Amino acid sequence: MTGNLIEQARAGDSEAFRALTEPHRRELEVHCYRMLGSLQDAEDMVQNTLLAAWRALDGFEERASIRTWLYRIATNQCLGALRSARRKRPATEVSIAENDLPEPTHYGDVVWLEPIPDHLLDFADTSVLGPEAAYEQREAISLAFVTALQLLPARQRAVLLLRDVLGYRTAEVSEMFCATAASVNSALKRARETVGARNRDRESPEPNSSSEQALVADFVRAYQAGDVAALVRLLTADVRVSMPPIPLEYHGLDAVAGFYAQVFRRRRYTLVATRANGQPAFGAYLTTGADPVRHAAGLLVLDLSGQRICGLTRFDNDVMPRFGLPRTLEV
Repeated sequence: MTGNLIEQARAGDSEAFRALTEPHRRELEVHCYRMLGSLQDAEDMVQNTLLAAWRALDGFEERASIRTWLYRIATNQCLGALRSARRKRPATEVSIAENDLPEPTHYGDVVWLEPIPDHLLDFADTSVLGPEAAYEQREAISLAFVTALQLLPARQRAVLLLRDVLGYRTAEVSEMFCATAASVNSALKRARETVGARNRDRESPEPNSSSEQALVADFVRAYQAGDVAALVRLLTADVRVSMPPIPLEYHGLDAVAGFYAQVFRRRRYTLVATRANGQPAFGAYLTTGADPVRHAAGLLVLDLSGQRICGLTRFDNDVMPRFGLPRTLEV
């Protein structure tokens, strides 16, 4: 069946090419998202990948599967983008005084990061993963993992994803990169060390489990009430707050408590539940006096550890349409 489609596509049949490639589009998009940290860039890379594959189909020797061939093209498209002079989304400068914020404890390095809606992850079919896959798929799409990837050199990033997330063997990755097995293994070792040092093992509740729902319900009550003490009781001692593309970050319980004390002093929010990166998330809407209209104030994503929240990442309003969230709410 696949052989017939390849021959038809080589003869110029675009529908046959679509039948060959469409089953892999969503997973390629997630792979490119992991590589680049941006869903918009990932969509562009998938389009570039399919165009390159269409043009190169005559040269496809069928030594590997269509899926592996497409991953090779997509990975190299991403590497090319990362090598280019074009920079990711720039940091947004914010006046601490004008926005009534405390001094940050840190400044973020990955200001271009974007979240991915959970509905784009529904394709997941673990049966196609190779035996070398080391990461659970839920862990491999978390914001913490995607952030750590962005701090790796591009080649190390690609090798880690192909080997430990997708489960390709060293020999297959070597062929994709036209590199030696020794260089692939060296890059993988360095990448594992860097990512492992940044991401400690955390046991988070199963998505939509009763334990996750209970923690999320407590968070919503505290956040909407502007109750800093109740919110702090839900946080780990090493909790982090980040706000890409704003570089300001707050690390540690005291700093985060001070941050929310300032935020809630003048602001109240209504939260609308969604999910991003396999994690609980909320559209936040600012409540202003007696005005029945609530205005969008960003997307908030929670990182959970046990029965506590270890991270809160707030994204700008421009990501909200991808989650089906409106610009305003009437309550």
